[in-house]
Amino acid sequence: MKGNIKEILFTREQIRDKIAEAARSLAEEYKDKDPVIVCTLKGAFIFCADLIREMDIPCTVDFISASSYGDDTVSSGNVMIKKDLDTDIKGRHVLIIEDIIDSGNTLYKLKEILLKRNPASLKICTLLDKPSRRTADINPDVRLFTIPDKFVIGYGMDVAEKYRQLPYIGIFEPLGE
Repeated sequence: MKGNIKEILFTREQIRDKIAEAARSLAEEYKDKDPVIVCTLKGAFIFCADLIREMDIPCTVDFISASSYGDDTVSSGNVMIKKDLDTDIKGRHVLIIEDIIDSGNTLYKLKEILLKRNPASLKICTLLDKPSRRTADINPDVRLFTIPDKFVIGYGMDVAEKYRQLPYIGIFEPLGE
């Protein structure tokens, strides 16, 4: 697998430190609000698990799955909702946990859908933000890292369902290029 990793952007330790910092801030913000943590599948599952373990507050966790990538390394722009929430979020404080905001199209659609369900509040926390590729009018409330316009893998993020298990975030480069 290392042959596909051009460069390691963030080590396990760097990620862990940023998560701990973000978790302290989020736990303080949501301490008496019993938030609904909405994990976007599949890419954010590792980040979400690590983040909520550090938050140490009561919360409900639910999952939503949407995609605009398929097996490609570039977003198609077409958003498909594959799995919806099981939790009623009306009147609840909602925190969307995202792995990466690239074009922002998928997250924009998700936010639009969830706001129609009348939550008390809705915020976005992303592990990675790639603002240079943004085409949708959306920005995270919490961002752990800002990254260049490179395709990244690891720590939950994949290419064609591979590399999610890597404990770091690296720049993906197909072999032979």
